[in-house]
Amino acid sequence: MTPAELLAHYDNGQPWSPTPAGAATPDVAQAYQEALAVRRRRLDRGELPQGFKIGFTNRGIWQRYNVFAPIWGTVWNTTLVFCEGEGEVALEHVCQPRIEPETVFGMRARPEPDATLDDLFDAIEWMAPGFEIVQSHLPDWKFAAPDAIRDGALHARLLVGRRIAVRDVAGDATELDAVLARTGVVLHRDGHEVERGVGANVLDSPLRALHHFLAELRRCPDAPDLLPADVVTTGTWTDAWPVAVGQTWRADFDQPLTPLQVRFR
Repeated sequence: MTPAELLAHYDNGQPWSPTPAGAATPDVAQAYQEALAVRRRRLDRGELPQGFKIGFTNRGIWQRYNVFAPIWGTVWNTTLVFCEGEGEVALEHVCQPRIEPETVFGMRARPEPDATLDDLFDAIEWMAPGFEIVQSHLPDWKFAAPDAIRDGALHARLLVGRRIAVRDVAGDATELDAVLARTGVVLHRDGHEVERGVGANVLDSPLRALHHFLAELRRCPDAPDLLPADVVTTGTWTDAWPVAVGQTWRADFDQPLTPLQVRFR
């Protein structure tokens, strides 16, 4: 599909047609160039990038989705919502939506070239609990990694909860890494527990997921850099669970993160 066709499917929420048998498919590098072409179209029509999402940092779901390495995509002003613990998200034009409890970082500064974990810690302003609403335009969530990249890295919406200054939690990268790795979450749908997760599920900790993403971003030709005020959501601590209008989901994160609740309309 052309970038215009990819964007049209994103806008109208209609699924893609399955790729015909024997048809050429892009590799990962080509898929990122297609995704960047869609990004340019969104910029041209006035949307504003607000940061990035990292997907498939949870190694526990790689086999299930047939994707065996992290991917990334753009978060937009039209897809990002902040709240103080409870929020609403509209599912209109979202294709096969699913929910993921995550940690979100807010950047204070552009990280140094070849940034270490310590450099990243210095560049982060805040962290927060988040719900990323992901989607797939391919039937039954069956895809390969290049498909997921072309599909906006599966990003649909991002709800960010109460923000906490990282320096109120940890004095350095080593401490933050350890705190987030052992932090747990219990995910509920309409008051019923559906799954438990832990920060270590995402490449051993959300800080390490951010570190991996930054290196991959800077290796991608023509990709934008990570900038001050960008948000980055670092990947799901559980599986991605289907959601529907009328449901209420809650993630009870351990301290230092706070609970986050979303109602879908």
